[in-house]
Amino acid sequence: MNIWVFAQDSNGAPTSGTLELLTKARSLGGTVSAFVGGDASAIAGALGEYGATTVYATGDLGGALPGAAVAAAMKAVIDGGNAPDLIMFPQNYEGRDVMARLSVKVDRTVLTNNTDISVEGGTVTVTTPVFGGNTLVSTSFSGSAPYLAAFRPKSFAAESAGGAPAPVVSAPVPDLGSTAGATVTAVHVEESTGPKLDEADVVVSGGRGLGESDKFVMIDDLAKLLKGAAGASRAIVDAGWVPYSMQVGQTGKVVKPNVYIAAGISGATQHMVGMKGSKNIIAINKDAEAPIFGVADLGIIGDVHKVLPKLIEALRARS
Repeated sequence: MNIWVFAQDSNGAPTSGTLELLTKARSLGGTVSAFVGGDASAIAGALGEYGATTVYATGDLGGALPGAAVAAAMKAVIDGGNAPDLIMFPQNYEGRDVMARLSVKVDRTVLTNNTDISVEGGTVTVTTPVFGGNTLVSTSFSGSAPYLAAFRPKSFAAESAGGAPAPVVSAPVPDLGSTAGATVTAVHVEESTGPKLDEADVVVSGGRGLGESDKFVMIDDLAKLLKGAAGASRAIVDAGWVPYSMQVGQTGKVVKPNVYIAAGISGATQHMVGMKGSKNIIAINKDAEAPIFGVADLGIIGDVHKVLPKLIEALRARS
């Protein structure tokens, strides 16, 4: 099987989602290639280490929107006779944009929001959570390749294959006509300190049980003391307490840290979809019947306004 992974980079290194997809792709057997929108010279070594034997790269996009440019470059390579059987995309804005445009160009359906994939006897089957993750649906592709599938972050563990740097093959963007008229004029990156929410080993999330926005400082303080990242439930994001970038859940970020602390979060299905894969879950809530205790490894029945200050005080004393 010939598999492509749409690879992305951040600050000169492959994203964690890219490495996760490469790891899963090589477990399916066959040949694995990475497809990069932009210059791949800085990340070809890492892509090869995680299993890519070839890296297709468009080269500098000159400010063009990646979706239109990368999809057109992919279509050109496919038309050149090196069509893949499967293309794996990250379930993010850019991944969905490229996949949707390529779907139209090659007249193939897409399956999105997946958490697993298998190949048996040439049949490609993906697994998709529905109804808030309470039910898993298996869907097999039919018809001719390439099959296009997108996967949620943290669906797979990234593991190095110890491979050599992958050779870079030019995949220039063909003439896009009027589609090339849209360009990126500015990029806003939200200021942040500490580890990224979806990559942190420790995540401390706060919910409506905090009572008011000013109390979220306890979540920030605890996260910093544990060298982790602060997260939030949808309820307090919708209330405007914290930005959307901190939301954990089905419509926010999916996290799988070693330790997840849920403070004042009742455990709505939407939230638990985004964190129940965490290795160790600690829940703090004064409601003994809160659903969050159903997935917690350690439950503390108590008022977050009393528990968190004591925990923060103890950690500061130790440091």
